[in-house]
Amino acid sequence: MPMRVKPAAPPRVLVSAYLHRPFSTTALSVSYPGSEGSAQRSPGGCDPQSDCLPDSQSLSRPSRNPAPPPGHGPLPAMPPRTLWDLRATTPGEPTAGQPRAGWPRRLKAAVMRFWATCPSFSTIYFLVVIFMVSTIFHCHQRLALVPTLWASPGHVVLVPGHLPQRGVFTINSKGRLGNQMGEYATLYALAKMNGRPAYIPARMHNALAPIFRITLPVLHGDTASRIPWQDYHLNDWMEERYRHIPGDYVRLTGYPCSWTFYHHLHEEILQEFTLHDHVREEAQKFLQALQAKWAQQVTFVGVHVRRGDYVRVMPQVWKGVLADRGYLRQALDWFRARHRSPVFVVTSDDMSWCQQNINSSRGDVVFAGNGRQGSPAKDFALLVQCNHTVITVGTFGVWAAYLTGGDTVYLANFTLPGSPFRMIFRPQATYLPEWVGIAANLGQAGGNSP
Repeated sequence: MPMRVKPAAPPRVLVSAYLHRPFSTTALSVSYPGSEGSAQRSPGGCDPQSDCLPDSQSLSRPSRNPAPPPGHGPLPAMPPRTLWDLRATTPGEPTAGQPRAGWPRRLKAAVMRFWATCPSFSTIYFLVVIFMVSTIFHCHQRLALVPTLWASPGHVVLVPGHLPQRGVFTINSKGRLGNQMGEYATLYALAKMNGRPAYIPARMHNALAPIFRITLPVLHGDTASRIPWQDYHLNDWMEERYRHIPGDYVRLTGYPCSWTFYHHLHEEILQEFTLHDHVREEAQKFLQALQAKWAQQVTFVGVHVRRGDYVRVMPQVWKGVLADRGYLRQALDWFRARHRSPVFVVTSDDMSWCQQNINSSRGDVVFAGNGRQGSPAKDFALLVQCNHTVITVGTFGVWAAYLTGGDTVYLANFTLPGSPFRMIFRPQATYLPEWVGIAANLGQAGGNSP
């Protein structure tokens, strides 16, 4: 029976490793079953049956697996010989077996890109400072804290459920130190008069507690915002109807600063506005240093000259005048005629004007204080620690004279007859009857000449 010869199998091309990537420097092996050798393309070559281009790495790097010697067939992949080769065989790397000598350069480039895009140190520092300041401010507002450790501790009411069932009185917190003191004293007196507990806003506590030993509890802002308040407006003098204010949760409004509200509680008001020790002692040291300059005992007269925004407001809005050099000369002479050795301690928010318009040639005038409205404790303490007072306009001077006691000289009749200020201000309700008024020179009402 004739033997059938099995036709030879077609040659197998080992290209499975190259089906999904560009042509590389690794040689293509073509083998036949039973063949003793294999053919290999030269590096960088391209199969004439395929449309390809050699890549840049294949032109510069020789093949790692040399052609197999004749008679041995295709060789397995060579194991890595160096540490770089070992790392190159990590799965997932772009090209196995490729040395990674360029990674420091890539790392350096990445670091440079990071520093080029990240904010500067000064910007980071500025943002940190802003964050810290905003956090402190937020905590300060939320907890109704005061800016100094020695301030009078206030009982802060946070929960509306802790409020008395019989009602609460509070008051608006407006203006600077003198206004805040007038509002506090008026609330203190009217709440007692109406049989209601009094609570002050956190803003008022922050203004007064660093200077005085106040005792009224603090109503937290969140709590105050949830209470259905009944606003009750007050004039700047006491009226009979204020003894019976209707409502349980009443918020007093206005700018009350009249002894007619609280003078019947004089001793209690003095106790509420007792200076902290460090504030009082600083003022006393200053006055003791002045006393040491004179051989005999002196009488200190505090002089407060208010100008500031009143230089514009008084003539333009209220149709009035400020204290001029003539008034101050008369006021100082009034004390010189009654005391053997007076020393005048001048405080003002315009000290340069005082130095030009107050005669200090006798050697009995001292220009003191810091003149800063935002930090009034030093000026106020100096005035209160004196024996007597000279004031011009404004509630700051009125309260300094009220707490000092002694003799007080004030500027009287400082508005024109048609001034709108007379509709909201009654001199007899502001100045105690025993105080001495010296009439202002209304001839300067058209301007504010010295």
